[in-house]
Amino acid sequence: MATIRYLVHDVAASERFYTHYLGFVVHERWGPAFLMLAKDDLKLWISGPETSAAKPMPDGRVPVPGGWNRFVVAVKNLDQLVHDMRAAGMTFRNEVLDGPGGKQILADDPSGNPIELFEARVD
Repeated sequence: MATIRYLVHDVAASERFYTHYLGFVVHERWGPAFLMLAKDDLKLWISGPETSAAKPMPDGRVPVPGGWNRFVVAVKNLDQLVHDMRAAGMTFRNEVLDGPGGKQILADDPSGNPIELFEARVD
């Protein structure tokens, strides 16, 4: 099972996003600042600003949400999901791209962490 940690601004907003739109379920909760979510063979650790993962590094850099590294969530009807998410005010970094393997788009979670939504081409 793979485990990914995302730093977030708001744990509750992230929980709603991942469970409502992407089908994750709550696996464990350690107080209000840390949440483990699960989907298939992936565990996603959601760490709020109060967690040890957000503490400054020895050189002074502070871990923050965002960036471009991401995980991919396979979906069945990308166009409908994008429509529903946009209607709810979710943001995207691009428009749906159609490539040789299928369609994809980069969605931002409530803290600005990217998630690639991917619908495989069915021939």
